[in-house]
Amino acid sequence: MRRKFLLLLLVVLLPPMLVKSQSVRPVKDSIGFCWNAEEMNRFVEFLDRRAKPQKKIQQNMVAAISVHDDYLYAGDIYYPLYTNIHAKEVVIFGVTHGTVRKEMGALQNILILDEYDEWAGVYSNVKISPLRELIKAKLDKENYIVSNKAHGIEHSIEALVPFLQYYNRNVKITPIMVTQMPLEKMSELSAKLAAIINEYADANNLKPGKDIFFLISNDANHYGEDFNNSPFGLDLKAHKTATENDKRIIETNLQKEIDFAAVKKLTSEILPNTELKKSIPLWCGRYPITLGLLTVENVFGRLNEKIEGKLLRYSDSLTEKVLPFSNTSMGLTAVFSPKHWCGWFTMGFYQRKNLK
Repeated sequence: MRRKFLLLLLVVLLPPMLVKSQSVRPVKDSIGFCWNAEEMNRFVEFLDRRAKPQKKIQQNMVAAISVHDDYLYAGDIYYPLYTNIHAKEVVIFGVTHGTVRKEMGALQNILILDEYDEWAGVYSNVKISPLRELIKAKLDKENYIVSNKAHGIEHSIEALVPFLQYYNRNVKITPIMVTQMPLEKMSELSAKLAAIINEYADANNLKPGKDIFFLISNDANHYGEDFNNSPFGLDLKAHKTATENDKRIIETNLQKEIDFAAVKKLTSEILPNTELKKSIPLWCGRYPITLGLLTVENVFGRLNEKIEGKLLRYSDSLTEKVLPFSNTSMGLTAVFSPKHWCGWFTMGFYQRKNLK
């Protein structure tokens, strides 16, 4: 008892800088996402009962694009993806939304890493992979900043945590926010990032895709007056045209073998370009998708393997409306109408082995 008392007294008297405390990235969005273990269990069971039978894909899913909107809107879109993710570690490429840029200025041509020890989760705090610190050590300093403030404001990564943790309570994450940058910069940066990931995987005997999964956070077209984006009008006909355009982009650019040429073509559809005379849909994850897919393509290219995309599900807030999930603490963070809606999709990327 005396020893315990002396240890406690020592901790109290030590200068604060000598006492290391665990820093935990707190929850930002306590409305749109689920942070209660019992409720998350009920919610996934609810989604499971509603789910349509999925055709079994024999290939190994190694990467994916995920929606990050409110669960009561997009739960059915999240569900078919996360049932397939069981990796020990997940690298998450997140968005740098306007809320972050408003607080911190015009962040461009860099990645944003954090220095939290853990992130808040549903069942327990989520551990950070050692990969994050290796990236800091190996990547050129001009290519990234470290900002807990930026990660604390951004919601596109935390949205994925409850579903990841439901299927693997011990999952570790490497959170990476991607800022606006040209294709050439993303190509250069993705090659460096892939080399670091491969080094980490080799050193720890981890197989990319099986032990380390790659997850890209994105919501598709943000349509309506509030987004200053209504090139087809503001009625149901416009909604049909805009969602069909989203699906066309996915089918022609992502539902195929992914290589640099495919990603470059995709950027002509989703990245702003003043030389183009056509409407560009407002996909908030356009930079994470580009850099994330190039990174994954580089990781598997070293193994002489290619990846191929398959759409799991597409929908939008106007079509889905609100899920009939009762007795919930979750709510909605935005309205839906022909004048304000958001598209989403989940998509898996699968290995194609021994391709030259």
